[in-house]
Parts: sequence; C-alpha cells; structure tokens
Amino acid sequence: MQKSISLIIAFLIFTICSAQNKFGNPEVDPIQIQKNFSEWSLYQSKNIMLSRDFVALDLLSKEISKETFLNELTNGNFIPIRLKSDDSIYYYKLFKIDPNSDSSIKATINQIGFDALKNYKMEGTPFPKFSFKDLNGNEVSNEIMKGKIIVIKCWYIHCTPCIREFPQVNRLVEEYKDRKDILFVSLAEDNPEQLKAFLARKPLSYAVIPEMKIYMNETLDLNAFPTHFILNKEGLIAKVLPNFESLEVALAKESELKSN
Repeated sequence: MQKSISLIIAFLIFTICSAQNKFGNPEVDPIQIQKNFSEWSLYQSKNIMLSRDFVALDLLSKEISKETFLNELTNGNFIPIRLKSDDSIYYYKLFKIDPNSDSSIKATINQIGFDALKNYKMEGTPFPKFSFKDLNGNEVSNEIMKGKIIVIKCWYIHCTPCIREFPQVNRLVEEYKDRKDILFVSLAEDNPEQLKAFLARKPLSYAVIPEMKIYMNETLDLNAFPTHFILNKEGLIAKVLPNFESLEVALAKESELKSN
C-alpha cells in the first residue's frame, strides 16, 4: 500500500514537472523592456500576436482563459511577455507594469488588449449577411460562397500597412490557387475609379469590392486596418486578425482542418 502511494506521488510530481518544463523564462526581461517605449513597441509588434492561439498564464504562471487574459490587458496594469518553450505553442504570461515606465506603454497595451478582446469575441459568430459586386461586376455573397473557406481583407488606399502587405497576401493567394474551396475577397473603402487607378500600379490578387466604408465601420464595427477575417465553411467567423503574419498561420490551420 505504501509503495502504491509512493508511486502515485512520484507520478504526480513527474506530471507537474513535465507541465512546468513546457515553458521557461521570459524571452526578454519584463522590467528592462519597459524602460523605453520604442523598445517595448518594437518587441510587442514582432512578438506579441494576440490574435493567435496561445496558452495564457497569470502572474503566478497559472493557466487562465484567453478571454480573461485579454480582459486583464484591456483593463489592468499588465504587460504580456512570451515565454521560452520547447514546443511550437505560444505561451504568454502577464507581468506587472512598472509604475515608472512610460505611460504610453500602458495606453498601448490597453488598446491592443481591447482590440484583441473584441476580435476574439467575434470568433464562432455568423459573419453578417452581405451581397455585393466586385470591380469586375461579379456578385459576391454569403449564399454564393456557402460551403467554402473565405478570406476577407479590409483596407483602403491610404492605409500604409494595408498596402505594405500586398506582396505577402498575393503570395498567399498563389499558394492556395489549387484549393477551389478557398476564396479571397477584399472590402475597400474607396470608389471604383480610385481603386482601378490604384490597383493598376499596385495589383491585389483578391476580388475587390468598392465603397465598403459604411459596411466596415457600422456593420463590422472596425476601427483598425488592415483587418482580416477567416470564415469557415459554415459561414462562421473562425478568426479576426490584424496582420499578414497572423493570417498566414491561421489560414494554414483552418485549411488543414477543412481540407477533407
């Protein structure tokens, strides 16, 4: 009996240690990274992808829900730091904001937390009904695209980050050109004449739907561009993403899930 208890205890210790070994120390010093807003901003933009799937951890390294994590970033005094890990999973942990740090750091974190939380809450909900015509006169609607994965890019001509990722999203379209169950559509604020002149210089491989400003602002409630949506074959929002890097990862996962 005593031997059995010892084995159980040993097993529990092994399990706990294995779980702890999945991730290690922060990849940057949480205090040092707050010394300068520019350094924090650069780190955050390259390493903190809140739209991705990740394991969320509180101050004590206890796993919490993604929604709780994002809510803390939105309303609290925390910064997210990625932890080193031995696997491909992202581990983000909350750390306290240094009271002496630049106030812009907290303001920025609260904003990205707010945006990420709003996007996260859209996942699993139906994409609003739509029926529009693209620049070539083709009808684009929920019904016509039913049963397909739809990638939607929201943008406008004078959005520098939107245009900067054109080469990347065009390569993505090329990568999935043989997948007839995946469609690429873009919603643009600008009118047809402006778009045709612009796209003659800066081609975009997506179908382009013009004059979508009111739809994007009011129906989709967007306040940041670019924004990407991935809709699954049931017409539900699988992911809402702020940049190409997150889009590429999420589409690879969704296309793999739905390839059969």
